Amino acid sequence: MKRLFSIVLTGLLASVISTNHAAEDYITNAGEIVKSANWEKMETVTINFDEYSYGTERFVFKVGQAYKLQLKNQSKKKHYFTAPEFYKAIATRKVQSNKDGEIKAPYFTALELMVNGQLDLYFVPVTKGEYPVYCTIGDHRDEGMEGRLIIQ
Repeated sequence: MKRLFSIVLTGLLASVISTNHAAEDYITNAGEIVKSANWEKMETVTINFDEYSYGTERFVFKVGQAYKLQLKNQSKKKHYFTAPEFYKAIATRKVQSNKDGEIKAPYFTALELMVNGQLDLYFVPVTKGEYPVYCTIGDHRDEGMEGRLIIQ
């Protein structure tokens, strides 16, 4: 399991390092936003991945509200939760694996979930808008693995 976590962590860090976006494209005061958020009133939203979908096509979040987004891959394939524009519109606190630990980073471009894997993304929405989310593996997106993340 530690090896799996290392592989996922390496992929996440490579994703952050290899992005063509400058840090200023992301929320620059994310630390302040995360620190001032009311985590005791955090809302939990669960997304259950199946073979070629995220379970629903639209997920709505409110600006300023603290969230825990539980991503659960219940399919027989690994999947990505790719949403680079959404990740730029939120203040990220951390990504946590309930089995292996947590990752604290200022931003991401994608999260990879192995079969039966779960990652929890803790964040505060900042910038209103509608953002695509999709799986970048093979034909998964063409098969219907995409949706919209909406910040109101």
